[in-house]
Formats: sequence, C-alpha cells, structure tokens
Amino acid sequence: MDRVAVLELLDAVRNGRTDVEVAVERLSVAAVTLAYATVDVHRALRTGIPEVIYASGKTAIQIVGILEALHERGQDGLVTRISAEKTAEVVASLSHRALRWSAEAQVLVSRVNAAPELVGRIAVVSAGTSDIRVSEEAAVVAEALGNHVVRVNDVGVAGIHRVLDQIELLRGMRVIIVVAGMDGALPGVVAGLVRVPVIAVPTSVGYGASFGGVAALLTMLNACSPGVTVVNIDNGFGAAYQASLINQLDLVR
Repeated sequence: MDRVAVLELLDAVRNGRTDVEVAVERLSVAAVTLAYATVDVHRALRTGIPEVIYASGKTAIQIVGILEALHERGQDGLVTRISAEKTAEVVASLSHRALRWSAEAQVLVSRVNAAPELVGRIAVVSAGTSDIRVSEEAAVVAEALGNHVVRVNDVGVAGIHRVLDQIELLRGMRVIIVVAGMDGALPGVVAGLVRVPVIAVPTSVGYGASFGGVAALLTMLNACSPGVTVVNIDNGFGAAYQASLINQLDLVR
C-alpha cells in the first residue's frame, strides 16, 4: 500500500463506500509472511518506493511469491540481478502480468499500475563500454522509479574530449550518476564541471591491480572535487535509488 492507495481508502470510508473495519484491516497489515520471506508491504507508504527484490540467491518460485504478495496489494514489482533463466520461469508463472526484462541491466519490472510519468532529468554516464551492465542497471531502475533518464556512454578519461563534448548536456541534469572502473577518475572530473550532485559507482572492471573495483572505489572516495557521493562496487541499483530521491525531492508531500 502506498500513499495514493491510503488516500483512496480513506476517501472511500468518508463517502461510505468502505466500512471502517475493512479499512482498519487493510491498514493493519504491514507485512506478508511467506515461508521464505517477510514482504514489507508498507514500504511504499513510508518511503514512496515498494520493496525491491534482489534475485541473486533466490529461486524463481520465491521471486514469484514475493511479486504476487506485492501485486495483491496493488504494488508494482522491481527485481534486480535476475538471470535470463530465472526471468523465463518468472514470466511463465506470471504471464497474466505486464512484465518487462532488460537483459543488459538484468532487471525485471512487473507492473499492476500504469507506468509513472517520468519527471526531472537524471544522466547515467559510463566511462567505458565494459561498464554498461552496471550503468544500465542504474538507468533501468531510475526509469522504473519514474525518472527521465539520459544515457551517455563510453566517455572515460582516456579520451577526455569525449566527456567535455557532453558537459552542456550534463549541466542541464538534476542529478548525474557516473559509472567507472579501472582508475575510477571520471566522477571527479564531472563533478568539477557541473553544479549538480554526482553519484559515483565504481565497477569491478579492470586489470589485476584494480582489485575487483577497490581501486576505483578508493579513487572515488578520495575525489578532490566536492559534490561526489559514492556507492558500493557495481551498485547501480543503489545509485539509481539515491538519484531518484534527489530528483523527486520537490514532489514529496
């Protein structure tokens, strides 16, 4: 249940379309307990965003069960890090639902409501083509959360002119997500040229001394340009969630 659903329920009580006891029962269920999960169905009410399912380590049957728990309460489903094989099983079980899977992002969106109107402008910038899996996770999640997303790919510091060619575009954004592996230098460069928040995502892309993304992470944490916020290695989802909160801050009631 989200804020809109609560307002509709209270309006129905006020106008006599719903009994008070029915409304109390609906509002009192904050979580749905399954054998393998406790689904937080009030998260959308508290935060504006329903519970998001991290698919790694879960079976397709478990994912379907959690999605159905959300759907039955009028909430859309968002699944991250879901493989093609699990997606095929989920789609077969939920063929009556509106499902959209991004192979590149490994994200599945399941809707029971109309897609939200896209607001604001978030740029998702990748340093190299090898970073696009993570940047697409960020882009697809941000779009699913109702944000207008602009993608800028393969503009890393090895050819600095490439990102400089995009600076006027980036200056028109409300938030910028910058995804980079190797030395992880791109977020600091971008942050030194714009006046909007920059969220840096280190990736595990790189040769041996990159230490699976730790080198990029440390570079970003130590960026000398102010205004850089850093999320964990390969965490495109976390960056998109934070960017969405910033982008939609003036919509919060």
